[in-house]
Amino acid sequence: MKIAAIVQARMNSTRLPGKVLQEVLGKPLLRYQLERVKESAFISDLIVATSVSAADDPIAALCQSLGVNFYRGSESDVLERYYEAALQSGADIVVRLTGDCPLHDPGIIDQVIQAYLDSPASCDYVSNTLQRTFPRGLDTEVFSIDALTKAHAEAFEETDREHVTPYIYRHPDSFEILQLTNRQDWSRYRLTVDTPEDFQLIRLILEALCPSNPLFGMEDILQLLDQNKDWSRLNSHIEQKKW
Repeated sequence: MKIAAIVQARMNSTRLPGKVLQEVLGKPLLRYQLERVKESAFISDLIVATSVSAADDPIAALCQSLGVNFYRGSESDVLERYYEAALQSGADIVVRLTGDCPLHDPGIIDQVIQAYLDSPASCDYVSNTLQRTFPRGLDTEVFSIDALTKAHAEAFEETDREHVTPYIYRHPDSFEILQLTNRQDWSRYRLTVDTPEDFQLIRLILEALCPSNPLFGMEDILQLLDQNKDWSRLNSHIEQKKW
């Protein structure tokens, strides 16, 4: 089975415009993420799903420069864009990632994929997000192309079209859903980038860890934050946007 990771990324952001291409140590955040996702033991294809808007031309240009596949689709119907990107890849299994998570740990991505592969054949969707125990920013969702096709065909509410997977996990009567949880709850940490405060923390982490260990994982981040307890307070007050 072909496993494709699809990273949805756009330049538009109300709280931090252009966040995915903000630079640390001379490298855009999206490049950090793509380089880390490539280290997955399971993923055979990596695609960035962006929009046809001219504002997202820099994302397409970055992908071209890195030799990363990309798909440009609807600006507002993200589910459609995602579905079309998955069809382009020929994927049997889709790994959904978002471009505001530059610190993705390939080991955790592989844990979620392995949980999906080990699940019953009837399983449609596995994630580490519905019952949050991992830090926000290491979010990984894995689902079948059949589940994505069904969602694309049946979802009509605006929120379902804008956020790709809600239709799946809000309909447990139609999809078999499994959840991966961590042994220890680290959900209090926010490692995503949506605000200037988020970016400040991510910059500190990258500057501290990348020079000596560019493929650092979650445990390295947690150890660093334990050694610098004031860092996580930079964005501890930020509330995740509701939809």
